[in-house]
Amino acid sequence: MLDAFSRAVVSSDTKTSPIGGGELASLKQFVAEGNKRLDAVNAIVSNASCIVSDAVSGMICENTGLVQAGGNCYPTRRMAACLRDGEIVLRYVAYALLAGDASVLDDRCLNGLKETYIALGVPTQSTVRAVQIMKASSTAHITNGNSEGRGGSRFRKMETAQGDCSALAGEAAGYFDRVVAALS
Repeated sequence: MLDAFSRAVVSSDTKTSPIGGGELASLKQFVAEGNKRLDAVNAIVSNASCIVSDAVSGMICENTGLVQAGGNCYPTRRMAACLRDGEIVLRYVAYALLAGDASVLDDRCLNGLKETYIALGVPTQSTVRAVQIMKASSTAHITNGNSEGRGGSRFRKMETAQGDCSALAGEAAGYFDRVVAALS
C-alpha cells in the first residue's frame, strides 16, 4: 500500500536518483491541497450510508427482479450483503482518495473481487450500476454539487474548503472507474 510520498520514494529508488523536480512539485501540491483532500474524504465518509443505500435502491429500481423471490437481493440477508459490499467498496475508494494512490483499493478490495462475485452468482452488471451511482453521488458531494432540490428531506450541507475541487472529484471518479473495470 502506497501513498503519494511512498510512491515518490519508490519511483526515485528505481531511477537511482533523489526526489526532485516534478516529483517534488507534485508532493508540494499534494500537501498544499491537504485540507481539500480531507474535506473530500469527509464528504464521502459522512454520507456513506446514504450514498450506498441510494445506489442500491437505484440499482433495484432499474432491475426490480433483484428483490423478487430468486433475485440476488432477496431475501433480506442478501440485501444486507449487497449494502455491506457497497460500503466496503466506498470505504476503500475513500482510503485511496486520502492516500492519493489506488494501491490500497487494488490490493485490499479489487484483487479477486470479480472472481468471487462470479463464484457466488452475484450479477456484476447490477454491481457495476450501483458503483456508477455511487460515483455520481460521491463526486456531487465532493464538488458541492448536491442541493436541497436533489436531496429532499435528507439533504445535509457540509462545510468544505473553498476552491475548486474538480481535480479531487476527477481523482475519486477514477477510483470508481477502477472498480467498474475490475468487475467488467
